[in-house]
Amino acid sequence: MRSTTAVWALRAGALLLLGAVAGCAAAGGDRTCTAMGVPVGVALDIAPEDAAGVRAAEMEVCWDGECREPGIELSDSSESVDQGCEGGVCSAESVPTGGKHAFASVEDLPEAPVGVRVRLLGDDGEELFDETVTATPEMLEANGPGCGEGGPQAGVEIEDGALRER
Repeated sequence: MRSTTAVWALRAGALLLLGAVAGCAAAGGDRTCTAMGVPVGVALDIAPEDAAGVRAAEMEVCWDGECREPGIELSDSSESVDQGCEGGVCSAESVPTGGKHAFASVEDLPEAPVGVRVRLLGDDGEELFDETVTATPEMLEANGPGCGEGGPQAGVEIEDGALRER
């Protein structure tokens, strides 16, 4: 399974590049910090063996007696496969894994345990999966230590028919 950062980087590669180009110098040295932000929310990864027949997903995130149902869109997961090097030029190819992933933006997500319910639906809307797990969002620093915190994220995965925190 991919880390939350890796999944987001694949989905927002152009944004990362733009943020890097628009960077500014960090205080206290020659360290460069980009203007790149961190999306606040919950990432979902579905292993290839659990993604067969899945056409849609729903998520509910609850804390302090309130629940939010962020809209999510599933995307096909892929991985980079090394194509080798020739004449000093190296390449890689993106190939589908058969899995799926999504990111649900959740405003005001706390850095405290939250309940994450995931439902997976098939072609005709039939429910294929419905489980809840507790996950604890953690504050991420998009540019690393010393460049400021960006926002909390949590990650959950469905693998071997079970939902668990990553």
